[in-house]
Amino acid sequence: MFQAAVMQTNEFQRDAADLQKKFDPRRVHLKSLNDEIDNLTKQLQTQDAQLSDADKVSRARTIDEKKKQLDRETQDAQGDFQNDMQQTINDVAQKLGQLMTDYAEKRGYTLVLDAGDQQAQTVLYAMPSTDITKEIIDAYNVKSGIPAPAPQAAGQPDAPQPQPAAH
Repeated sequence: MFQAAVMQTNEFQRDAADLQKKFDPRRVHLKSLNDEIDNLTKQLQTQDAQLSDADKVSRARTIDEKKKQLDRETQDAQGDFQNDMQQTINDVAQKLGQLMTDYAEKRGYTLVLDAGDQQAQTVLYAMPSTDITKEIIDAYNVKSGIPAPAPQAAGQPDAPQPQPAAH
């Protein structure tokens, strides 16, 4: 639940949207490269009977090299995106964690549990009034001074997409 709370803050929403924008040029480039490979493949298939064996081999090699380039660039983009996203999560998590600690200390809490971790979940029951997640998110949003993101336009994804490109 803590990571989910981090991702619900206005700061994370803003930073994740900025990250998406940062990676848009790479996403467009990778799509363009993928489209180029598709076009070259279709040309090779449609012109197969008219091409010499040497031309077929040359074009197939070009397609193979471009596929390797696409794979490398896609892996690099995904790795860079994941690293930047993790850094974004960590930056907000550190600040949210400090705010949560201050919040708990001021209210005299002796224990705060992360009931969202499915593998280590030990909370069998808790009264809903003991869940301070929304209060923490709201307090963090007020402290950060970052406004809520604008509502998504129709047809837009609700959450940041974690992949910079697909091929």
